[in-house]
Amino acid sequence: MEYTVQKLAKISGVTARTLRYYDEIRILKPARMNSSGYRIYGAAEVDRLQQILFYRELGISLEQIQAILADPSFSGAKALIEHREKLLEKRKQLDLLISNVEKTIAADEGRITMSDHEKFEGFKQKQIDENEEKYGKEIRSKYGEDAIRRSNEKLKNMSKEQYEEVTLLEQKVKTALAEAYKTGDPASAEAQNTVRLHKQWLNHYWAEYSKEAHAGLGDMYAEDERFKAYYDEQQPGLAEFLRDAIYVYTGRKK
Repeated sequence: MEYTVQKLAKISGVTARTLRYYDEIRILKPARMNSSGYRIYGAAEVDRLQQILFYRELGISLEQIQAILADPSFSGAKALIEHREKLLEKRKQLDLLISNVEKTIAADEGRITMSDHEKFEGFKQKQIDENEEKYGKEIRSKYGEDAIRRSNEKLKNMSKEQYEEVTLLEQKVKTALAEAYKTGDPASAEAQNTVRLHKQWLNHYWAEYSKEAHAGLGDMYAEDERFKAYYDEQQPGLAEFLRDAIYVYTGRKK
């Protein structure tokens, strides 16, 4: 079966404009152009589009998808198995949140009693699962299985007040970092105050704090594109600035 842009757009649910854009950036080229100049897509292109959409659903950028699909070791069959596992994990997260909502409704109606700890259970598990999906492999290789397990347990056991505090602290760190960056000096009072806030945030997750581990995390922020994107979202260069400020705080030399 072969499809024009319009027909492929109709069966896939993406717009014709998106398909043309995918052609422009060379992530999905048509099989051929017909005599009238129309793009024609075959079975291989349909399968490739399906893979692209699966990866997009998992929040992966087009640039990353292009690199994945271009990898000589890429296997469509293996990728589908991985997609299935990740989608099942997402369903598990949604089921937990739905259960949390249902319990909250029942509590509001007086049918059950719900502790503050239970009210935040779904959100905390979702955070753990998302962190595992995004950074699990890298974090485990750097800090070890036991450290990650203890960190997750600490998050699960947070009280309502602790959970609210750590959520607020995360925003305070980003706000303080943006202001400190304006000084241009990682050793400035503003930058070092940012690192102290960052340390407070870490202590909500880490079983124990060490300057060496803190500096190592700073390295990861600046070197890993996913961490870097999180901090550089507001201003390019923030991840590296935070790393340098952490170096000053912990005494690490460049």
